[in-house]
Parts: sequence; C-alpha cells; structure tokens
Amino acid sequence: MEGKKTNDLQEELMSSPDLSRFLTDNQEVFVSSSFSERLQALFDRRDISKAALAKGSGMSEVYLYQIFSGGRNPSRNRILCLCFGLSATLEETQDLLKDSGHAPLYVRDRRDAIILYGILHGQTLNEVNDHLFYENEPTLC
Repeated sequence: MEGKKTNDLQEELMSSPDLSRFLTDNQEVFVSSSFSERLQALFDRRDISKAALAKGSGMSEVYLYQIFSGGRNPSRNRILCLCFGLSATLEETQDLLKDSGHAPLYVRDRRDAIILYGILHGQTLNEVNDHLFYENEPTLC
C-alpha cells in the first residue's frame, strides 16, 4: 500500500462509493508528520546551531525558537527562508511547505521559478533575494 502513486490513489478516491472504506483501506499512505516534526528532523540532519540557522534564514533567534516550539506559524516566505538557511533540497522544501499548509513552489509562477532556481543551484538566501529584487519580484525576507 505504501507504494501507491498519488495519481492511482486519487483515481481510487474518485471511483470509491464509500469514503470511510477508502480512508480505512489507505490509512498507512496518508502523510502524518506535522510541520514542526519535519522541520525538527531536517534541522537534526544538519550540522548547524539554531543561531547559525537564524542568521542564514534572516530571522531573529527568538522568532526561530517560537517556530520550533510551535508558538508561531510561519508564512510561506519565512518557511522558504528557513529552507535556505538549512540548505534544504527541493523535495525537503516542498514537503515543509505542504506540511505547513502552504502551496509548494510552482515553476509556472515567475517568482517561484526564481526561488526554485536558487534551491536547485545551491544559492544562499541573499543571492536569491538579489535575483528577486533585480527581477522586480518581492524578496523573501
């Protein structure tokens, strides 16, 4: 069941006459990690301090600690800043965005394309913000 592709799961949902049965039959394929759990796991895999993460993310340590404790629900831009501070991969970034209830990056969106390019090419937050500014797009932070 864990190997089901998203499209197959969606087709199954669309053709299912019984939602409860669908949910029961597929409970192990649903995403269960929360944003804070995924963020903590990603942070734990990196060899940096929270002070370094705050600096690399362009945010205060106080705000960062509030995010980790669940006291703050960061905006999409702040999550992207965290991802640059963590040198997150594209997949890790998209997962964090989805887990937080925000839209993943979309290549057809001009601003998102600039951000995607930065992630895929290992750019820093400052470099991406410079590109956004140069292209007359709102910066991340």
